[in-house]
Amino acid sequence: MMKNNVDVRKATLEDIEGILNLQHIYLYTNLSPEDRLKGFVTTPFTSSQVRQVIHDEGLFVASDNGSIIGYVFSGTWAYFSSWPIFPFMLSSISGMTYQNTIINDTNTFQYGPVCIDKAYRGTSLFQELFEEMRIHLAEKFAVGMTFINKINSHSYHAHTRKLGLEVISEFYFNGNTYYALAFDTGRSVL
Repeated sequence: MMKNNVDVRKATLEDIEGILNLQHIYLYTNLSPEDRLKGFVTTPFTSSQVRQVIHDEGLFVASDNGSIIGYVFSGTWAYFSSWPIFPFMLSSISGMTYQNTIINDTNTFQYGPVCIDKAYRGTSLFQELFEEMRIHLAEKFAVGMTFINKINSHSYHAHTRKLGLEVISEFYFNGNTYYALAFDTGRSVL
């Protein structure tokens, strides 16, 4: 478990600056090839996009003494539709069945990206952030979906080993190969 001064919760508008700062540190384009091996995020969000997902109650953060040390995005396919990879992924998995749910744009949601400050990796923070998001989204959706670039082995192992997400397919987009993963929102990871 995390230290007592770490708070995991829904994001508020006051968290935007900290979220964007953490995103900047771990954005793929800002990392050295060596640092990329330890995990990265590829989707840069603007302040306006962060504000919208907070309004939609789809952003969860971890803070330590007021500093944002982790976040996890989640939202409807409509929210993520402005990034071409999300509609492409949805079209490649729509109609598939996972846990007795036929995947479509209304009964599943997109989870991710997730980012954890390197000082907190290897702790239970990843699972705690995911669990906070899962509990809130389980009220609306039976299945959550995400994708991971095949070159991001750190993220792949964290999601499949620590969270139990299952690969349901692979897809190719913009010169990269991705895993499409699914999870049952009714199953706790803690």
